[in-house]
Amino acid sequence: QVQLVESGGGLVQAGGSLRLSCAASGRTFSSSARGWFRQAPGKEREFVAVISYGGGNTNYADSVKGRFTISRDNAKNTVYLQMNSLKPEDTAVYYCAAGRSYTYTDSTLYDFWGQGTQVTVSS
Repeated sequence: QVQLVESGGGLVQAGGSLRLSCAASGRTFSSSARGWFRQAPGKEREFVAVISYGGGNTNYADSVKGRFTISRDNAKNTVYLQMNSLKPEDTAVYYCAAGRSYTYTDSTLYDFWGQGTQVTVSS
């Protein structure tokens, strides 16, 4: 089992920045990739970014490329999502997930999920 706890969400004005954190505990070896997803009201959960265990491989949704950066500190078992130039359309609950491969962009392929953290971007 893997437990994931997100933090860092909040209310920010358009153009601002936030950094989300996802702390992991438990048996993380087999689900070493970390992904971020988001879900806005009335919409399906969508892929945001993913990073491999070593951090050398990342992938981003087109909507966040150049604005968001995913990183990780394995000594702290923590993954981060730095979000810059935020837009109102980035408003959503952001979820951290653990999976077996950094190639996964489909949420159904992830094994463990955090409870989510709300990000609200005002115009």
